[in-house]
Amino acid sequence: MKKILLIFLALTVSRLAIQAQQDKNLEKQLTKFEEFSSKTGVIVKFVDVTLPNLPVSYSTLQTGIRTIMRGSENAYFYRLEEPETSRSVSHIAMIEYSDLVEINKAVSRLVADVDADVAANPDYLENKFKTSDGFEVGYYVSKQQAYWYLKLERYSSSTVFLKRQQDVVDAFEAAQRKIEELRASNGK
Repeated sequence: MKKILLIFLALTVSRLAIQAQQDKNLEKQLTKFEEFSSKTGVIVKFVDVTLPNLPVSYSTLQTGIRTIMRGSENAYFYRLEEPETSRSVSHIAMIEYSDLVEINKAVSRLVADVDADVAANPDYLENKFKTSDGFEVGYYVSKQQAYWYLKLERYSSSTVFLKRQQDVVDAFEAAQRKIEELRASNGK
């Protein structure tokens, strides 16, 4: 009887340990913006520069550059915000500069692929790029038509559809140029 009780106790403890590890893995990961801006014990200054809105289906995204100055360090983020409406909460993507550079490279590749993907006439095809923070840019092809989208946040239903492919190209390239201009003027 003692052996059965010990085996049962060992199995219960093992199951609890496995469950605790799984729960830890499911915890929300901090984005680069959250990591940089949440440091304690230092003064953190936020400076926003507004950029033109990005047209999306049924609305527009407000865009801009947010500079975070923390001590002697600066970080630059491209901010895309879907404003709050009566039917939904606001969604915000904060794309760190190095991710923005990679996104622009990926968008160039996606633009180069889209015509061939549409010509292949698939029932469904999706081609996308995803950052470590969960931001996605891409398109899906259905009924010989490409539909471009952005997913702003990892943990929510924050997908917006773009009206034109060129809008995403222009907006992201303009954001990169603006950050490079700000970096040069701030000396960092």
